[in-house]
Amino acid sequence: MDGIIKLRPHHLLCTQGYSGKGYSEGFVSNMDIVTKRLRNNSDEKVEIIFTTDCLCSDCPSKVSEGVCKTDEKVQRFDKRVIDALGLKEGVYSYQELITKLDEHLGSGKEDELLKAICGDCEWYPVSACWRNIRDKKYVL
Repeated sequence: MDGIIKLRPHHLLCTQGYSGKGYSEGFVSNMDIVTKRLRNNSDEKVEIIFTTDCLCSDCPSKVSEGVCKTDEKVQRFDKRVIDALGLKEGVYSYQELITKLDEHLGSGKEDELLKAICGDCEWYPVSACWRNIRDKKYVL
């Protein structure tokens, strides 16, 4: 993958909680590539976009550009991250964003703020999101 990584807002959380599982083989392969790059490059930039992104490209829930089978849910997740960080579409430092998000989420009791954003995600019960955020695992 060349160029800047385009992410929808709630995927900032997914890149922290991802642990090698996913919707399909293609999705997992793509997620492995993207998360490895984000997690290992302290100067990595991301472009925050309010639509489908590079992680959606291999997701079986993607219907077409800008359309997901679960649009209402993912847009709700995105809005909650947008509101928490005051995001606008544009280019950001990935490390600055996850640090800011981790600080926000860590200001509550246990994972109450994370649950408020994505507690109804199917991956929430099996992901390492809260543990990785709490432990600042991917803050370089």
